[in-house]
Amino acid sequence: MLRWVALILLALLLALGVKLWAGEWGFREIARLQAQIAEQKAENARLKQRNDQLQADVEDLRRGKDAVEERARAELGLIKPDEIFYQVVEPAPGEDKAAPPEKKNDGKH
Repeated sequence: MLRWVALILLALLLALGVKLWAGEWGFREIARLQAQIAEQKAENARLKQRNDQLQADVEDLRRGKDAVEERARAELGLIKPDEIFYQVVEPAPGEDKAAPPEKKNDGKH
């Protein structure tokens, strides 16, 4: 009789061990969830940093004319009325930079 009780308890212990290692809430599932939590925390930190940067931009735009002017110059290419705008045009590929422009010869001297 004692032998049967010991065998039943051993079988129950083995069944619980298998469930613990491979079951729905076993060690593998917990490890997977912990990895997922770590990934989500990293994503949250990245998004918080982005939100903080955007909040700082909003505060700059609310407080100062300088930030608005800087954005208008950088993003829209705006200039002040008393400024002179110079645009540097790069030569097209294959065009010689050192060669002077060719004069058209229409037969007249």
